[in-house]
Amino acid sequence: MPGVSMPQPNTYRSQPLTGAVFVLSASLVFAILGAVIKIVSASLSNEMIVFFRNACALIFILPWVWIRHPPGGIRTRCFQLHLVRSIAGLAAMYCFFYTIAKLQLSEAFLLVSTAPLFIPMIAYAWMREPVANNVRGAILIGFVGIVMILKPGFGMFQPVAFVGLGSGVFAAVAMVSIRRMSASEPAIRIVFYFAVLSSVMSAGPLFWSWQSPQPEIWWMLVLIGLLATVGQFLLTKGYGFAPAAQVGPFVYANIVFATFVGWIFWGETLDLQTWLGAFLICIAGIVTTRRTKVHAIAGPTARPVP
Repeated sequence: MPGVSMPQPNTYRSQPLTGAVFVLSASLVFAILGAVIKIVSASLSNEMIVFFRNACALIFILPWVWIRHPPGGIRTRCFQLHLVRSIAGLAAMYCFFYTIAKLQLSEAFLLVSTAPLFIPMIAYAWMREPVANNVRGAILIGFVGIVMILKPGFGMFQPVAFVGLGSGVFAAVAMVSIRRMSASEPAIRIVFYFAVLSSVMSAGPLFWSWQSPQPEIWWMLVLIGLLATVGQFLLTKGYGFAPAAQVGPFVYANIVFATFVGWIFWGETLDLQTWLGAFLICIAGIVTTRRTKVHAIAGPTARPVP
């Protein structure tokens, strides 16, 4: 999603407190965005919501791209990587939005937040980046947390949870693809190609899934695109004030915010086992974020969903 290039550590003074405030604000916006998606999903198909999220976000992004960068600035020599990033990011979005409609809001955010656990494995398989021993241990702890959330064998297991887990896997692929091209591609270019490609690709399914939204739903569809853009802008600013290792952990606040929003609007609650699983996933995610190179990606492009 949209963003700007992060300043290099030696060109700005780290302001972790300010960065944390922006990241926390972004987490709150994303939780509200998830709630709006859940409301709209009661009357529109997943394909419709994904398309309008991308199309409306593109409308908000284009003027900024046009003002900040000349047309020649979007030319790229690694279109294939942009395509991989867009396909993976879009797949993560489809899975995440579907999970929001079927599970509790907090559970959907929990499952997509597993992405950092898959990043080291994908980065090793794709780029042969070494995985430190403490990261391996963190991944193992994180998967214990995933099992606690999925609850297999306890009569509470829901197959749709695997779709939510898929959103984390696809998000990780998108992040690693960004890592592959981050040396030559500025964040604005990555943002631009994802916005355009995701809008075009998500338009295809509308041929068989189009529904005419009710009048009261139209403004919510626009709001989804606006919230996604604002959330990514806040996330970008947060990562611009301090290194990701310092402010990245605050991204997990979206789970807390999503739990609170879900409780207010739908009376959703999490049992003790799910809370313990969430704790393990957050701890593992923080360790893998601090210890792997992938976290150096510019803030907004490092978060393919929502």
